[in-house]
Amino acid sequence: MEELLDIIAVTTHDDFTLDLVFEKPFTRLCNSPLFFRASVQYGTVVWPGNFDIAPETLWNRSVPA
Repeated sequence: MEELLDIIAVTTHDDFTLDLVFEKPFTRLCNSPLFFRASVQYGTVVWPGNFDIAPETLWNRSVPA
């Protein structure tokens, strides 16, 4: 996954590793009327509630028409 996501939980271990839990904001957009409120701001696609996708991710995942 290329989107930048917030970490919402962390567990540390004695071997200096971390278990991380990432938020999954885009699951709230699936099958939601919120999806249709997309707009362009700051050169990328955004949704209300601080959801956005980096333009590089959109470009890399684009399919030519």
